[in-house]
Amino acid sequence: MARETARLRHVEESMGTVFSFDIRGVRDRPRVRAGLQAAVASLHRADEIFSTYREDSQISRLNRGELTLSDCITEVVEVLDLCAEAERESAGWFTARYAGGVDPTGLVKGWAVERAARMIASSGASSVCLNGGGDIQLLGGPWRVGIADPLRPGELATVVETGTGLGVATSGPAERGCHVLDPHTGKAPADGMASVTVVCQEGITVADTRATAAYAMGEPAREWLESLPGTEGFAVTPYGETWATSGFHRHVAAVAA
Repeated sequence: MARETARLRHVEESMGTVFSFDIRGVRDRPRVRAGLQAAVASLHRADEIFSTYREDSQISRLNRGELTLSDCITEVVEVLDLCAEAERESAGWFTARYAGGVDPTGLVKGWAVERAARMIASSGASSVCLNGGGDIQLLGGPWRVGIADPLRPGELATVVETGTGLGVATSGPAERGCHVLDPHTGKAPADGMASVTVVCQEGITVADTRATAAYAMGEPAREWLESLPGTEGFAVTPYGETWATSGFHRHVAAVAA
């Protein structure tokens, strides 16, 4: 019975994707279930606020001029501030300002994932893994996360391991086609990678924006990621070669052949 109550799993559809929860170290099951319910509600709330496909979302109303930023709830201000910081950090390779409007969807899913995972952890779970469409927040551990090989479906390019927590984000065209554009040209990146994975001690909010910017940059991303504290990167080129920043090996699991 103790083993049954030590772990919870849940799958939820929201924000146009699937969120998978794996919660371990559950001592007070009712309290952690309440934390899980609050986390799930926060994901749906984020969709209501930020979806560019919903006419009644605050982002849609902001873009139509029906609201000013000062009219918006605090979450909108928080997310747009984070977007502005990511744009400054990446010298414009990440941006929420595209085609004349504001679209924070390149950040908001990672932000929602991190916030939901931390809600569950604060309810008493010792380890939480929340995967929202490939944006993964790991808290506690140990955890292992397989990074898909973008050129060989069904195979792994590498495996990330952590025992303390990490944000893991992968950007590239393998799953959804080329949905990340060079913000300076509005076109697909000229020397785009097959995929770029970023691991970040700060969490998935930061890892997600850095992975997006790195994919848009192409080859120069390696040097940029190397310069960022608490951040490592791994990339697969269109020709099947790989590169990694100097400290990425610390996050790679030893996998038996």
